[in-house]
Amino acid sequence: MRLLSLVTSILFISLSTPAFAGMSTSADGPLKFTVEETASFAKKVEKSLALKGARVAIVSRVGRNPEDLPLGIHYTHVAFWVYSKIKTADGRTIPGYHIYSLYQRSEELDKSDLVKDFPVDYFLGVEEMKAGIIIPKPGLQKALLKVLLSDAYNKLHNPSYSVVASPFNNQYQNCTEHTLDILLSALYNTDDMDQLKVNAKEYFTPQTVHLSPLKAIFGPLLVQDFKTGDHENEIQTVTFTTINKFMRQYDLAQAGYTVKKDVL
Repeated sequence: MRLLSLVTSILFISLSTPAFAGMSTSADGPLKFTVEETASFAKKVEKSLALKGARVAIVSRVGRNPEDLPLGIHYTHVAFWVYSKIKTADGRTIPGYHIYSLYQRSEELDKSDLVKDFPVDYFLGVEEMKAGIIIPKPGLQKALLKVLLSDAYNKLHNPSYSVVASPFNNQYQNCTEHTLDILLSALYNTDDMDQLKVNAKEYFTPQTVHLSPLKAIFGPLLVQDFKTGDHENEIQTVTFTTINKFMRQYDLAQAGYTVKKDVL
């Protein structure tokens, strides 16, 4: 029994902090960068979007050590940034970006909530001051804004969370899949999830996640937010990279670029 307990403990330690495309918790541990550094970087991202006239953009961040990410996955969270008029605590109204995110719950990792926050909040706790950005074409921005401000935004949220949720069904969802669902809703002018999944299967190419046999077998048993029951064979999920490729393939993006802390 002692040997079995030791093996189980080793497996749990090796699997309990997977870093995948949909890992989208807020910062709740030690910060690698100061609040001042984070605020400066967040402002840099905001300015880059404003200079390009972006009313709606898709922005990603690096929430885990890049060395721990599976092959082909470069970011751990994706959200919509929406240009808005923001009221300050002292009653002023200033221009800025509201962020529409899907976050998994810190105390209940297999569940998620839709949260609105601000650029500084978005980058708190990141491992690297880097943001991947996609600016949709103006017509698509307008369609996205319509979805984000409607009941469809909440309707297309599935709180059952998995870091490797499949884009081809609605059994589980993560931040990247929700982003794709909203994007497809804007493109096809529907909030019918079944139809959106048909469209995803027809036009979207996902990221295949390559895992060791150990993680593939024991991950779903030992890690609360790692579910694979929605996959048929290979584990395939949505990433910022695959969303970027999809938008480029169908000429949906006005611009795509990376913002880094020390690069102008």
